[in-house]
Parts: sequence; C-alpha cells; structure tokens
Amino acid sequence: MNASREDFSVSFEYFPPKSDEMERQLWQAVEALSVWEPDFVTMTYGAGGSTKEPTLAAVSRMVGEMHLPTAAHLTCVDASREETRAVIEDLRAAGVRRIVALRGDPATGIGTAYAPHPDGYSTTADLVRALVEYGDFDISVSAYPEKHPESRDLAEDIATLKSKADAGANRALTQFFFDNDVFERYLEKVRAAGINIPIVPGIMPIQNLAQLKRFARRCGSSVPAFLDERLEGLDEKPEERAEVAADIAAEQIEDLRRRGIHEFHIYTMNRVPLISAVMDRLGRGKARAPRTVAA
Repeated sequence: MNASREDFSVSFEYFPPKSDEMERQLWQAVEALSVWEPDFVTMTYGAGGSTKEPTLAAVSRMVGEMHLPTAAHLTCVDASREETRAVIEDLRAAGVRRIVALRGDPATGIGTAYAPHPDGYSTTADLVRALVEYGDFDISVSAYPEKHPESRDLAEDIATLKSKADAGANRALTQFFFDNDVFERYLEKVRAAGINIPIVPGIMPIQNLAQLKRFARRCGSSVPAFLDERLEGLDEKPEERAEVAADIAAEQIEDLRRRGIHEFHIYTMNRVPLISAVMDRLGRGKARAPRTVAA
C-alpha cells in the first residue's frame, strides 16, 4: 500500500530533554522524523511544571527554527492562574498557537490525591475556557478509552471529556491502547454523549514491553496477552523484536483505518528507528528532506 499524506494524518509526541545526551537524542528524532511531515508535533510538560523551561526552549526551537506546527502541553498542577497566564504569554511570544491542555498528574505523584492550587484552575475544562477566552489557540485535550485511573467509571470519565469539549477543545488525543475493539466501543459511547470533536487514537509503538507494562499500570491502560505472545523469546534478539514491534503498531493503525479512523497521535519516546519503521510499513510518503536545525 502506498499511502499519501492525504490518506491519513499523524502527529508525533516528544518529551523535553533532562540532560545533554537526551537533548541530542531529541533533536535527532525531531529532525529525522520530520520527513514524514506530521500535521503537528507535541511537547510534554512535567507535573508541577517540572520541565517548564526545557519545554519552552524546545517548542521555541521547533516553531522558530524548524517551522513545525507545535503544540505545547500545559497543565494546571501547582500553578496559580497568574503563573499559568505567564506561561501562556511565554508560549504565545515563542510563536506557539497550539496547546495540549491537561489537568496534570498530582505533584505528589501518580496514585496520590489531586489537590488544585487554591488560586489556580481546578479542572482541564477551566483551563480550556481560559485559553478560549485568551483567543487564537488550537486546543487539544486528553481522552481515556479505558478511563482515567481516578474516574469512578467510564461514564464519569466521558462526562469529564464532554466538559472539556463543551469548554471549547478542538480535539482529544487518547491515552495509548492496544485493543481496537475497546476504542471503537469507547468512541460509540463518546458520540452517544453528544461529544463531536475528533477523538484521535494514541498509538504507542513498543520500545520495551516490560517498561510499557509498568507505565500502563500507572495510567490505566491494559496490555493484551497477544503482545506477550508476539514478542515472546525476542529479548535477546533486538533487531527481530524491533521488526515485530513495528508490525504490531502498523497493524493496529491499519485496522483502525479500516474502521474509519484517519488521524493518529504517535508517542515517539524521542526514538527514530521504530517510528520510521512503522511509517514505512504504512506506506506513508516521505518529504524530500528532513527539516534541519541551524548549528
């Protein structure tokens, strides 16, 4: 199959560097993966603003030097409305016109109770309304096909998503999942609730299955048994394991396309080979050359 960029759209998620080596890896990834011409890229933002400065520096470079449509993550955690507004001003000054608005994980750690800042935004919907009032931002929010770990049930979770959509969000990017039936059932419930914004499936190509399982437990995503079966015995065969991992992600996307989904958000983990292998399998046409950053 030879898929053009018109056949389906992709966005790539990156995370900000915390060391010189990680910074080199990030920019190698951004440059190399730009050949696939993502519709936009996103840069994550740590709990309590722990990566605020690296995030701002990275998105400034993506927008200003690489001319990539870039969405910066923005959370409500441990920040007053005034502090959040200052971050928004910094992002706007850097040329950012896309925001991924999130409540954020509790500053005291995943699994602990979330406590809003007394002078801050209590919910993502509050933050979205503030961004809409501020004007001129394309706003993405999160969605959870298997519900957020803190939600009592899926109905409550979908009600939270509706509040974000009603506040003015343009789309929702989902937590990663591996069972497309789960996503399809979720999407049916979302539409039945009157939520009409695009729900973009989050795709996580598997770099390391053991690490993925630990992360999935924290964020409420299930890891089906078939992944163990497909990757069994490949721990000491990294090249073969990478091939199978690329097959799994590409097959998931192709199945979703057959179900009528044509937008995908890919968690890159700042890695190139596996993501490029997935795009190759999908037949996505490359741009002529990667977008490079000035030395």
